Amino acid sequence: MSALRVLLYVQHLLGIGHLARMSHIATALKRHGLDPVLVTGGVPAPGFPPAGITHVALPPLKSSDGFRALLTGDGAAASPAFLKARRDRLVSLLHSTKPQLILIEAFPFGRRQMRFELLALLEAARAMQPKPIIAASVRDIVQPLTKTGREAEVLRTLKLYFDHVLVHGDPRLVRLADSFPAEARIAPPVSYTGLVTGGDIAPAPERFDVIVSAGGGAAQGRLCQTALEARALTPLADRRWLVITGPNAPDGLTPTLMSKLQDGDAVVPFRSDFPGLLAQAQLSISQAGYNTCGDLLRTGCPAVLVPFAAGGEREQTLRAGRLAERGLAVSVDEASLDARRLAEAIGRAVAGGRRSAAGIDLDGADRTAGLIKKAVGIRQ
Repeated sequence: MSALRVLLYVQHLLGIGHLARMSHIATALKRHGLDPVLVTGGVPAPGFPPAGITHVALPPLKSSDGFRALLTGDGAAASPAFLKARRDRLVSLLHSTKPQLILIEAFPFGRRQMRFELLALLEAARAMQPKPIIAASVRDIVQPLTKTGREAEVLRTLKLYFDHVLVHGDPRLVRLADSFPAEARIAPPVSYTGLVTGGDIAPAPERFDVIVSAGGGAAQGRLCQTALEARALTPLADRRWLVITGPNAPDGLTPTLMSKLQDGDAVVPFRSDFPGLLAQAQLSISQAGYNTCGDLLRTGCPAVLVPFAAGGEREQTLRAGRLAERGLAVSVDEASLDARRLAEAIGRAVAGGRRSAAGIDLDGADRTAGLIKKAVGIRQ
């Protein structure tokens, strides 16, 4: 009997966190004997998805700052013809793969820009015989919906098209209702999977004492530079520092940072062995993205979090606050970030030592695979 086929859709627009999480899920699905097909719609990112995962890349789209417009991979405005070609390819892929289950990341809680192709996909799936199960894949914290009618629109879309909602978090830490107050009114069943994290952690080939990272977005310059400015005021001033700028770092950032380094330090755009680096480090300085925090919890690395909060973003601030409340990190408000405040936070994090995340479910990838197998088994 052939393996159950699962079609996974993810669109990353600025950072790579969404892509990383869905790559972890695809890997877990394959490990559990399913046949995942991962459809991505963003600009290629190193290391994602990993080798061995069936991958279909749609013509890439990215976003301008503030998500105001969709751009093609080369930065041009996406034309109606471009969007139609993407939509048609996605629907054609649905019919050629004939999945038993479709897992759509973020939508309808987010990624409203992608309605032009996702609604077409959902309508086509609803018309298929047999109809595939349709599940929403959403992280534990979503961007609060501020526009009138958006909450009702999300609830309506879920009721019309979706059979299940998978929330990738631990309700003991954060509930979806903390950022989407209408959680109790969601019509399809809602299941919490635990936090989706990577696989086994292998030791990194070299050791750095301090890891400065700002995720895959394009807003990391200030954090990286402030960290190096604070260095002389910390107990780790003479240790080895690694600065990971991210694949979307602004032009000119790397030379600026390199001019501030000491012997043994390094600046790189990306490290696929990031968890292994954290496992051997004495300190992490980072934003508070989903995947970074998952790796921090897995490794217990002492952490200073500077949550990204520009443009009304609240996701990282909520996550950093919950971790700080549990003593699992020290949080510094981005608006007040300077070398003195950051150095003081570094001192507190180092003094606290390594931290255990006991009591927080970090097995979200495998639990997602189990829930999907159960859902398809019940339908069959």
